[in-house]
Amino acid sequence: MTSLSSKFLLTGLILILASAPLIAQTQAPTEAVGIVKTVSGEAWVITAGQRVKAQAQTNVFLGSQLKTSKGASLGVTFKDNTLMSFGPDTELTVDEYLFAPAQGQLKLGARLDKGSLNYVSGVIAKLKPDAVSVKTPTGTIGIRGTQFLAKVEAAPASN
Repeated sequence: MTSLSSKFLLTGLILILASAPLIAQTQAPTEAVGIVKTVSGEAWVITAGQRVKAQAQTNVFLGSQLKTSKGASLGVTFKDNTLMSFGPDTELTVDEYLFAPAQGQLKLGARLDKGSLNYVSGVIAKLKPDAVSVKTPTGTIGIRGTQFLAKVEAAPASN
């Protein structure tokens, strides 16, 4: 009987330890990397599975997905003063963000799945331009200037 209960205890412990990274990944981040400044129409900030209607002062976190509906727009300012403006029917995810200039830790990585983006460089791109990138379904935009516009068309539906 002791051997059987030890096996159950060991199995339970293994399951708990194996799920720890999953639990950590689904918890909401605690420090905002940016903030919504402007919204027109319906837009959302989705973080750790929680969908919040975007409005001025809504926090944006590492891992947040920013979405706008048809006819909507959204403006976000990041901690390093990077500005991103989104047009209608846009989806962008903040994949990486590090802003600790005193420690030399600078990184901004985002994924634009569809829609339009107007990007204006902040401190990260000015101090370390190669630390900023925006991925799209067809390639990666490396930041070497101060501003760019991008538009990603939604993939056509397959039959």
